[in-house]
Amino acid sequence: MTEQTPGTILLRGASLLGERSADVLVVDGVIAEIGSLSAEGARVVDADGLVALPGLVDLHTHLREPGREDAETVVTGSRAAAMGGFTAVLAMANTSPVTDTAEAAERVHDLGLAAGLVDVQPVGAVTKGLGGEELAELGLMARSRARVRVFSDDGRCVADPRVMRRALEYVKAFGGVVSQHSQDPDLAGPQSCCHEGELSGRLGLPGWPGVAEEVIVARDVMLARHTGSRVHVAHASTAGTVEVLRWAKSQGIAVTAEVTPHHLLLTTDLLSGYDPTYKVNPPLRPAEDVEALRAALADGTIDAVATDHAPHARHDKEHAFVDAAFGMLGLETALPVVASVMVESGLMTWADVARVMSTTPAAIAGLEGHGRGLEVGAPANIVLVDPSADLTVDRDASVSLSRNNPWHGRTFGAAVRHTLLRGRPTVLDGSLV
Repeated sequence: MTEQTPGTILLRGASLLGERSADVLVVDGVIAEIGSLSAEGARVVDADGLVALPGLVDLHTHLREPGREDAETVVTGSRAAAMGGFTAVLAMANTSPVTDTAEAAERVHDLGLAAGLVDVQPVGAVTKGLGGEELAELGLMARSRARVRVFSDDGRCVADPRVMRRALEYVKAFGGVVSQHSQDPDLAGPQSCCHEGELSGRLGLPGWPGVAEEVIVARDVMLARHTGSRVHVAHASTAGTVEVLRWAKSQGIAVTAEVTPHHLLLTTDLLSGYDPTYKVNPPLRPAEDVEALRAALADGTIDAVATDHAPHARHDKEHAFVDAAFGMLGLETALPVVASVMVESGLMTWADVARVMSTTPAAIAGLEGHGRGLEVGAPANIVLVDPSADLTVDRDASVSLSRNNPWHGRTFGAAVRHTLLRGRPTVLDGSLV
């Protein structure tokens, strides 16, 4: 769909980053004025009691198109993103065909433009066909209309250190970043699906030890130091990874990292019922890892929250645990989960939430126009959140095509009420426009 001229909107009485209340006047997609303002000629959105944040940016979304439109499409994923308060998402490359050429990247980019609900930024594959051997068309994707800047074989690790080094060297030339799925295949193979420990042994599930993540993170930060390039750690899940990141940052190495909402709250004991909804890669970890991840997000060792939104059709999820697909939904619930875990606990403020879910992700991905402060002259990418909501998640109410929702039946104390993309409402009063 073609983006329409947004006109003039007045957000009445919003709490900016949860700190001070003000009216926000949006004119032609840009924040024009902030203060105590007149509503003459403007469409008024009552924001009294709502927290205003810059539009959220997700570094890690699986939109499944092309290839698995039975699980999600760019349109349905964009709807879920808008409902979750996102104004930009990065679409991972493990589609069919893989996003490993300029043409493939431009197709995803164009599908996002046609949907018109969020900015869809394609992630390019690091290697051809995600095969881990030959570099994909990194330079051509970077120079394409899609302007790809983030590259990942997510779902698979770039396990060969020579290939990873070459990728880091290549993307350095145009300011790109390699996002790594850190899983040493010799320590955690494709069948590994439960955190290795007492529980995996008792359940008879193949173990996925934390060290399989940590050795790749350690290797990659050293490769980043050696090449002078940037590496990003996708879905960090262990206390050991936090230790490596903390050390690397103390050395000035150009490494960033993300954590998912599910790794901030859910723990491996949920697997005791063999419910495949909770099968995810990397797996849910013990409570001590969850606590370390929360502390690392709060102190900046982990830079961002990313959803790893991974929709699956029922026939891919409803199997015995070992045979079910990895992944869970996350776009519509990310902000309520982070508010519950980090804000209500006092670990973070709403301004911190803006940092880890908007400003920093936009900077990592090089997305101009996103992650800007709520200030005059900035693009009006804005989400308004009810910080005292009573939100009970219903998987059947999701706008995603899939239903693999780990939050079904849980109640959270925050909810997205309105989302604006460059001043145009995509969500009003909790419903798509």
